[in-house]
Amino acid sequence: MNDGGEIQKNAESVEALQAVQAELKQLCSARKASSRKVTIDSLPEAERARDRPTQLPPLNKMHCGTVKMFAYRAETAMVALLLRHLKKEDNARALIRELFVSSAAIEPNALANTPTIKIHRMASPAHDRAIAALLEELTLQDFPHPETGARMTFALTLV
Repeated sequence: MNDGGEIQKNAESVEALQAVQAELKQLCSARKASSRKVTIDSLPEAERARDRPTQLPPLNKMHCGTVKMFAYRAETAMVALLLRHLKKEDNARALIRELFVSSAAIEPNALANTPTIKIHRMASPAHDRAIAALLEELTLQDFPHPETGARMTFALTLV
């Protein structure tokens, strides 16, 4: 049988839970009543000046567009290399985008003066084979490291 102390403890727990549930209801209704967007005009003057969105000057906008164009062309060139190993361009482009955000490790080889970029495995064995072939082609192109000039090698990790 339960003694009086345990019953009292359970009753206090139930009361605390009911108080928290009531507070949660109140907070939810307050959140529903608040507006979803904050306008710049509703901010204090000090924050308005600091947080006001600025438009890029034309020269900066042109530089930004140029960088985007170079990035797209690089992506397209890598898709062309990958199409030798995959059938559809859409799949190749999606795999290249996945490659760009995947994890990698850089292992320096002081004797050969080459950093090896090891890309972690992809989602499927077919993608692993295609990326491994792409990385092999990139290694054969002898890309130099931008700062040191060392020849970069690319590989897919086997772990």
